[in-house]
Amino acid sequence: MEEQQKTPGSPTQNSIPTTTNKSPQTLTTLMQMRHSTRSFLPTPVPRALLHEALALAQQTPSNSNLQPWRLKVLTGPALERLSTALLAAVDQGRTPTTAPIPEAYRHYRSALGKEMYGPNGYAVAREDSQGMEAARRRNYTFFDAPLAMIVYMDRQLAEVDVMCVGMYVQALCLLLAERGLASCVQVSVAGYPDVVREVVGIREEMSVLSGIAVGFENEGSRLNRLRVERDGVAECVECME
Repeated sequence: MEEQQKTPGSPTQNSIPTTTNKSPQTLTTLMQMRHSTRSFLPTPVPRALLHEALALAQQTPSNSNLQPWRLKVLTGPALERLSTALLAAVDQGRTPTTAPIPEAYRHYRSALGKEMYGPNGYAVAREDSQGMEAARRRNYTFFDAPLAMIVYMDRQLAEVDVMCVGMYVQALCLLLAERGLASCVQVSVAGYPDVVREVVGIREEMSVLSGIAVGFENEGSRLNRLRVERDGVAECVECME
C-alpha cells in the first residue's frame, strides 16, 4: 500500500461500520484482560473486523486535530518480506537503534526480563545464549502473527503529537481486543528503521515508532499467560488542592 492510499474497502469517517462479532465487554474489562500476546494462531484476521477497529480508532483525539498517526498493514508476502529483512539485519550483527533506557527506569525492564525468560515465559537460562537469541528473533517474525502493522509519523511534528499517536495505538488495541483479536506493540521493530522504510515504502522524513502484531491468541501457549506488575496509582499520580 502506498502511504496516502486507503486500505482497500476501508470505511470513511462518515460511514463507521459495526458488526456483531464483538464481545459485550466494558472498557474496564478490556483494560483488565488485554495483554501483550506473543504466540498467535495462523488464522487470518477477518478484514471486516480490522476495518471496523481502524475506523473507530480514527476518533482518537489529537493536537489541533492533526491525526498524526500513520499505519502500514501487512499480511501474506508483504509481512514475510519484512520479517526476512529484519532477521537478515539481526544475522548481520547490526545493533538496533532504539534509545537506551535511563538508569532510573532499568529495573522495570529487568523485572520484565526475569518474567519473560523465566519458567513462566520462554524458560531460557541466562547462560543459554542460543535460547536467548532464538527468543529475541521471534520479535522480528511478529511472533508468527498473521498480520502486522507499522506505526509511523512525520518527524517534523512535536512530542505532543507522539502522545497522540500513543493514544491512537491504545485505542486501536482495545478495539481489536473487543473484537476478539490479540495484539502486541513492538518497539523492537523500530530498532531497524531503515530496513522497515525500504521494505514497506516509508519516506525518510517519517519516524518509525513501533510495530504491532495482530491475530487470534494461541491460548495454549504459556507465553500468553505472562502478566507483569504495574505500579500503584500513588507512584504515578500526584493529587493537589
